[in-house]
Amino acid sequence: MYLELLKERKLPPLQSREEMLKILQQEEYGFLPPAPENLTWEIKQNVVPRFCGNKATYDRVTLRYTLHGKTKEFPVSCVIPKKSGKHPFFVMANFRPDVPDRFMPTEEIVDHGFAVLSFCYQDVTKDDADWSDGLAGILYPDGVRHHATDPGKIAMWAWAMQRVMDYAQTLEQLDHSTAVACGHSRLGKTALLAAATDKRFTHVHSNDSGCGGAAVTRQKIGETVAEICKRFPYWFCENYKKYIDRENDMPFDQHYLVACVAPRYVSIHSAIEDTWADPLSELLTCIAASDAYTPYQLEGFRYAAQAFQPEITFHDGSIGYYLRPGTHYFSREDWHTLIAFVRCHPQKDPKNV
Repeated sequence: MYLELLKERKLPPLQSREEMLKILQQEEYGFLPPAPENLTWEIKQNVVPRFCGNKATYDRVTLRYTLHGKTKEFPVSCVIPKKSGKHPFFVMANFRPDVPDRFMPTEEIVDHGFAVLSFCYQDVTKDDADWSDGLAGILYPDGVRHHATDPGKIAMWAWAMQRVMDYAQTLEQLDHSTAVACGHSRLGKTALLAAATDKRFTHVHSNDSGCGGAAVTRQKIGETVAEICKRFPYWFCENYKKYIDRENDMPFDQHYLVACVAPRYVSIHSAIEDTWADPLSELLTCIAASDAYTPYQLEGFRYAAQAFQPEITFHDGSIGYYLRPGTHYFSREDWHTLIAFVRCHPQKDPKNV
């Protein structure tokens, strides 16, 4: 059934990771900024004493970066379990700086043995068409984008996730063989791009990311290129507008984004009532990206021939999928299912990805 649906959508064939990344950045997101010339941090330790009943430490870290000779900063919350040993961890771009947050049940994450480094995406650059704010202000000092491949806001937020990973690499309490990029909605798109372009992320989780994220675009229901470019043109590079009402002419589709994570692990979650994101198109991405794992003698998504059901985990392959009841939301159910997926797939050799 699903293979037939994919044939109808006539997706472009997968290419090498390098070529797919080039196409995605050139035609959709814009090219990510280079690594900063300098990155430093200032740590305020134990901002909440005895956090989570004294089960974890909670530090606030100010990341200060220099790019093109100019310096900016953004805050990061760093919560690490106090138990001995190294802890797998999440790097989460979130909508608010709150810890915990309605999208981030911090104590439950800690109880599962995970650390979480989170930041509010708007502390990096605002979610609007203002190109003078934060990181955007460094990249566009005159407040204007001049090239069709200049990065949009999603690329900037993905760049910030990579800077949080730079800091995470210095923490001995963290298990760098299990580093998970995660986000919801527009930040699910961001997490996928961050992991696609940075192999230090061993896993990535996309939660209800839909158009421009985990959902294939051709014949997608709900949000389309026209709709997303009308409301949020600043998320993408200018080239993306070429494909308004011309999705079939795109030299790529969103299965490229997921395929660029191979041979690492991808978790994609949908919600039954979230038709704007389109769960079926997100599921089809899982299937369409699977061939990227074949050269590594790995399976991507194992269930292409199976009629899938909601509330059943499809975790056995390197690409996992889960459909839950409800609407557009990053729920505790999503977190528990994500953690189960990560535990199914420990990264044995992060240097070999």
